[in-house]
Amino acid sequence: MRRTFLIALREFLENVRTKGFWFGILLFPVLITVSGFLPGFLTKKATSTRQFVVLDPAGRYLPLLAAAIAQDDLSRQKRAQPAEPTTDRPPLASANSPDLVPPHSPVIRSRFRLVPLPAAVAAEGDFIKQEFALRPYLSGEHGKSNGLFAAVVIPPDFRPGSTTALRYWSANQADTDLRDLIESTLRAEFRRHEYARLGLDSAVITQTEAIRVPVSILNPAKASGSEQVGLADQLTQWAPSAFVYLLWVAIFAVSQMLLNSVIEEKSNRLIEVLLSSVTPGQFMMGKLLGIAAVGSVMLSAWLGSLFSVALWQSQAAAAHAGAGSALAELPGAVMGLAANSWLLPAFAFYFVCGYLLYAGIFLTIGSLCNTIKEAQNLMGPMMLILMVPLFLMPFIPRDPNGPLASVLSWVPLYTPFVMMNRVAAHPPLWEVIGTTAVLLSFIALVLWGCGRIFRLAILRTGQPPRLAELFRWLTTNR
Repeated sequence: MRRTFLIALREFLENVRTKGFWFGILLFPVLITVSGFLPGFLTKKATSTRQFVVLDPAGRYLPLLAAAIAQDDLSRQKRAQPAEPTTDRPPLASANSPDLVPPHSPVIRSRFRLVPLPAAVAAEGDFIKQEFALRPYLSGEHGKSNGLFAAVVIPPDFRPGSTTALRYWSANQADTDLRDLIESTLRAEFRRHEYARLGLDSAVITQTEAIRVPVSILNPAKASGSEQVGLADQLTQWAPSAFVYLLWVAIFAVSQMLLNSVIEEKSNRLIEVLLSSVTPGQFMMGKLLGIAAVGSVMLSAWLGSLFSVALWQSQAAAAHAGAGSALAELPGAVMGLAANSWLLPAFAFYFVCGYLLYAGIFLTIGSLCNTIKEAQNLMGPMMLILMVPLFLMPFIPRDPNGPLASVLSWVPLYTPFVMMNRVAAHPPLWEVIGTTAVLLSFIALVLWGCGRIFRLAILRTGQPPRLAELFRWLTTNR
């Protein structure tokens, strides 16, 4: 046993002494922090203000669209500072001005800017010629500084009840925000026109449509008097999905680390020196324990940084939203998630089980191959198997005790991931015990088979053995 621990200590120290190991650990909280702030930053800063023109010869809808753009900008400013609404906003310019919304807003930048028609286009007297003359500005032929993101062409006979379509010109069809805003604005205007035609009061209809049904969400599994479902309950419901992803990354990372270590020592023939002092079984177990210790250090750092960043961001969100907001309970929900749930114990248990299962498989592959290239050919099927939990991750929480989740829980290769995803739903006790028993039995079988193959293949050179030979190794006493 002492030699096994010496091998484990050597494996652990060889990995934790590298700069790449600690760089990876320190990089994780940075990535988590960046991923939390990057989408909002890109939305506010990376996307330029979309300049567009409206060709409306009749002049019926240009003021309406200009007011909609101004209202969109004002609404975004209020959402950006809910505690301190903007009261000293500068007056808006006219609808035909390129500075309809100030481009250098003190709070946020406008998403869209309505600009006047280019002089060359406005000089064209005919509506059809004006529309045709806009195409070079939309396709970028006049340069980026003079280019337009979109053009809204409103034919003279475009009105409620007509079959004439509004024409939306844009070279960028991926960004539909402007088009959606224009469609919703004109749809609301058409509805108001129809209400007036039918003799209905549009203000009364708007007030009626604003009525909302009050809904109180209750959970029958909670104690009497505390059935109300809050933000903490919703966070607990979906948190296992994040843990499944972290579990997948951790198991794959440490198993790959173990595979590379075995192949490296086998290719440079260091394995022959080591096996002169220890048995193949002691060497294999030492490898498993050493990499498991490395994975434990890595996961502890990841979990600590994950909860720290989550708590920090939740406190910032709660402070920004104000005391009366639902986000005010978010910091407490994050702390309760770590202290008052089965997520962390379940994560630790299924990490150990998943690691032993896949590490045994990867260790077997490493003992059969002499180079990374050979190992990659055998890793293909394993990668397909490992990808399945990622595909299922969004669906299991929606029906955690349904047929799909229940069936896959009994498949040992998927048990750690699926059961981790079902923790918040409290699956039946008999199912937890049964799947755990099957999983542990399968792990014992995999490690037993890994030990037999490892003992015979670790010093082998040349081409990897065929399936028939592997089956003979497992079934014969040698």
